[in-house]
Amino acid sequence: MNRKCLLLIPLFFSSVIITACDNKPAVKTTMEPEVGVVTLAPSSVNIKSELPGRALAFEIAEIRPQVGGIIIKRNFVEGDKVSKGESLYQIDPAPLQARLDSAKGALAKAQATANNVRLTLNRQSALIKSNYVSRQDYDTTLSQLNEAQANVAVAKADLEQATINLRYANVTSPIDGISGKSSVTVGALVTANQENSLVTVQRLDPIYVDLTQSVQDFLRLKEEKANGKIAQQQGKIPVELMLENGKPYRHTGTLEFSDPAVDETTGSVTLRAVFPNPEGEILPGMYVTALLDEGSQQKRVDGPPARNYAQRARKSHRADP
Repeated sequence: MNRKCLLLIPLFFSSVIITACDNKPAVKTTMEPEVGVVTLAPSSVNIKSELPGRALAFEIAEIRPQVGGIIIKRNFVEGDKVSKGESLYQIDPAPLQARLDSAKGALAKAQATANNVRLTLNRQSALIKSNYVSRQDYDTTLSQLNEAQANVAVAKADLEQATINLRYANVTSPIDGISGKSSVTVGALVTANQENSLVTVQRLDPIYVDLTQSVQDFLRLKEEKANGKIAQQQGKIPVELMLENGKPYRHTGTLEFSDPAVDETTGSVTLRAVFPNPEGEILPGMYVTALLDEGSQQKRVDGPPARNYAQRARKSHRADP
């Protein structure tokens, strides 16, 4: 029994030593952090300022009658396009035609009177040399001829005015544009040059946009334009537009002029831009935002967003479990 125990003792210590060797602590390893390399270089950055603006019609014509009478016909549809010279209203021409005929008769009468006086004067001029006609009678006839000729001139002017008035009975549009709401109907009595217009016609293509800019920004804009820092189209500064719904307008306009005076209450200057408007998307009175190019800066250095580097740094320095 004792001999067997003595044989087992070496085996026991051998197993203890092997087990102890297997329980050595694990060596913890860490990865070297990644280092991102980015080359920074100066870049050109366009500078654009946002200016509030309001749209205005390119041309506005408030149609008023130039003669009085009864409207007998309206020749347009409200809201439709009208052309320059197109008939909008017809005023009853009958009274005007009567005045024209009367003016023609008055002219004929004045011309006949002048002719009779001229014949009398011609006869007297032949007789005055023989003293058959007194000098006083001759002078009286000469004066009558001058008066008759003046009456002819007046009659001609009256005839011309009557002709013009008859033409004014056809009320036409002086411009191409969009007709508005008619303020009168057939049967309405109108007067010459009345205060209320019959209808308003507005030309909307192209269309104006008035912008407001501070004096300081306006002076800087003029300086940068003079120094050639602002891109121009045929000598004019291009302007972009944002509509009230936040969408960009499809057409680019140009800056046309600036108001020569400064608004004392706001300390700002009014700029006027012109935009093509073939689709009629911009209407007078709409509020818009203009994007005005103010040149570029060449010394700015841009890099990638810092958030990306922070994420990479956290990943590269994370310790393994």
